[in-house]
Amino acid sequence: MKKIILLIILTGGITATAQDASATYLDKVKTLDGTIETLYGVISGEKGEARNWELFRYLFTAEAKLIPTVKNKEGAFVARYMSPDEYIKTADSWLIENGFFETEIHRVTQTFGNITHVFSTYQSFHSQTETVPFMRGINSIQLLNDGERWWIVNIYWMQEAPDRPIPNDYLPKI
Repeated sequence: MKKIILLIILTGGITATAQDASATYLDKVKTLDGTIETLYGVISGEKGEARNWELFRYLFTAEAKLIPTVKNKEGAFVARYMSPDEYIKTADSWLIENGFFETEIHRVTQTFGNITHVFSTYQSFHSQTETVPFMRGINSIQLLNDGERWWIVNIYWMQEAPDRPIPNDYLPKI
């Protein structure tokens, strides 16, 4: 009986926490623009600043993946799959130790029904005071609108390199 009571208490606590997060963050995911802005904003911060990982987790579906494109030992490009929690474990200390600001500089959006694909070109800085990015790339973001809010289903990305510059179609028009 004690185990059942403990389970009820724990479940109630989890539900209350999820409801609190929903009440706190729902306005950030009501629109597509708000969801993308929140994504970039929540991972950005100066050196020494902790990130709001509760808000970060709130952006994603339960089975969401973050998928960087990386070179393996043999030099071939591969996809590396991470859950939001695995991303947090991988990135948290680096973000705090180095500072990191990622900003969107161009977006191409395609929608059918309740699904949307965003090709979001980004640039990255270590501080908001910097004017030259240390990195650029494209985030391929898949989203779902469940009728109440936007959910990030996956983020798949690749960094720009000298041998693979970002195509003009995905850069701001000058």
